[in-house]
Parts: sequence; C-alpha cells; structure tokens
Amino acid sequence: MNIVIVDDDNLVSLSLKTILEATGEVTVAEIGKNGKEAIALFEKHQPEVLLMDIRMDTMTGLEAADIILKKYPDAKILFLTTFSDDEYIVRALHLGAKGYILKQDFESLLPALKSVVNGQSVFGSEVAGKLPGFLNQTAEFDGSAFGITAKEMELIELVADGLSNKEIAEKMFLSEGTVRNYLSSILEKLELRDRTQLAVFYYKN
Repeated sequence: MNIVIVDDDNLVSLSLKTILEATGEVTVAEIGKNGKEAIALFEKHQPEVLLMDIRMDTMTGLEAADIILKKYPDAKILFLTTFSDDEYIVRALHLGAKGYILKQDFESLLPALKSVVNGQSVFGSEVAGKLPGFLNQTAEFDGSAFGITAKEMELIELVADGLSNKEIAEKMFLSEGTVRNYLSSILEKLELRDRTQLAVFYYKN
C-alpha cells in the first residue's frame, strides 16, 4: 500500500518509514512535518492512507484533515498521536477520519493501515475504551426530530456500537442490502458522509 506520513518529529517519521517499509507491505511516498505539508503531499501523491499526527506547528493535523476531506471526501486519514483527548477524538471522527490510534499502540499500526485501506474505521485500545463513554452521554437523543424512524434509530445505535453491516443484518433479521439502503437513507436525512460520521453524530447528540 502507498502511504504518506506527516509528523513534526522527523525521527518518528523516519522510524515509521523504516519499520513499515521493512514489512514489504507498505511504500512511504514521502514524509512531511506539518498540516500544510500534509495537504501538499496528499495532492501530490494521492496516497491510499495519510498517516498523520494531531499537534504540529504551522497547521495541526485536524486542520489539514478538514481541508483535505472537504476536497477529497474519500481520502483515508489515520491519526497516530500521543494525545487521547476526548475533544481531539470526537473532532477527528466528525471530520471523517478513518481511525485514531495512539503511538503506544504501535504494534497495531500495520493492521490498522490494512483495515483503513479496506474501508474500515479503527481505534486504538485506549481510544476505543472512550467510545462507550461518549455513547452514554446521549440518552436524550431523539431521532424523530431528524425524521428518523424507530427502525432506523435501532440501526444507528448498532452502528454506534461498532457493528459491521453483516452483524447489523443478523441482529435486525435483514439482508445486508437492506441495511445498506437504510444507511444511505439515514445519511441523506442527517446530511452525513459515512458511518463514522453517523456514529460521531450519535455520540454528540
């Protein structure tokens, strides 16, 4: 897979490049050191995954992700950072990032990259542990205010719990095609881009 790495610590970027390329499964097209470079490098290389830090000089990873995803909605951005702040996590997912893992979860980086390439969203263990907390803050969420039916609300809750389309289909006794149709309808009603944003919308509301 072809990726770009952006981190303000050049030693971290070079180490990641060396380790990932040593697997024979990853090619690092180029490395950058801030959000502005991330935008330019994404434009230049169109990588399968942009692996990026959050806090950086000149422009943060979150600011860069916002600009990139507005222009390239299908861009796959995976944040790799030392910060597990709730605000960062929710902001990253709301923007449409495909994952958020901590640098101490480094051993899970290659599997995470593969998952993101395959269209899945990934979270490091500590980040994943925070998601139920976000979910528990949403007891008052009223889907009917958005034109969401009870069945659609059930599906949204299962998406927020991290279930795949296949798992949702089994739980709701539906076909995967029907689940996809429901999801498309829900995303249109809520003006959201994908299931990741749907989960974040649910956590925040």
